[in-house]
Amino acid sequence: MDERKLIVLSGPSGCGKDTILRRIRELDPSVAANISYTTRTPRPGETDGINYHFVSREEFRKNIDSGMMLEYNEYAGNYYGTSKKTINGFLEKGTTVVLTIDVNGGRNVKSVYPGAMLLFLMPPSIRDLRERINNRGKMDEEELKARLRIAEEEILYARQYDKVIVNRDIEECAQECLAAIRAWGKAGPESSSNTTDKLEDT
Repeated sequence: MDERKLIVLSGPSGCGKDTILRRIRELDPSVAANISYTTRTPRPGETDGINYHFVSREEFRKNIDSGMMLEYNEYAGNYYGTSKKTINGFLEKGTTVVLTIDVNGGRNVKSVYPGAMLLFLMPPSIRDLRERINNRGKMDEEELKARLRIAEEEILYARQYDKVIVNRDIEECAQECLAAIRAWGKAGPESSSNTTDKLEDT
């Protein structure tokens, strides 16, 4: 089982993780995206088994107690998590699989799979991040500030990641991420370095 095939993609809310992963998979259909488990209610247009595995809180707790969950967290009253069995299934087949999870989940994954690659997606600036978060839906100033505080805390963990990439342009960022994923899969940690430009305040 090649742990180098496991990629964790993290970054603050609004940095474009889902968009970048979608483009990576368009560029290389052999890259798989893990489907997380959640206890939240499906949103309009979401499908079980495609967007998430939607389960009850009781079932999720049973999965935690049985040791099924590789990592999980609770956000806004709902659980989100990754099935270890599912990940092992991808790795046993030699499939590169990407998890889009937060920095805490990333650390948990790395502790179980030391060969996994932690890839952090950085916004080009705080101003850009603020605009992206605000554009995701109407929210009051307090909620926006709270999300920005969380985002800034997550950015502090970027140096613990194996590779940091700034998302200034979707196409360029996706190409750079895919190149890093392929390099890691071929040669492991020595093939990649933790480098990024300084996050701008403006």
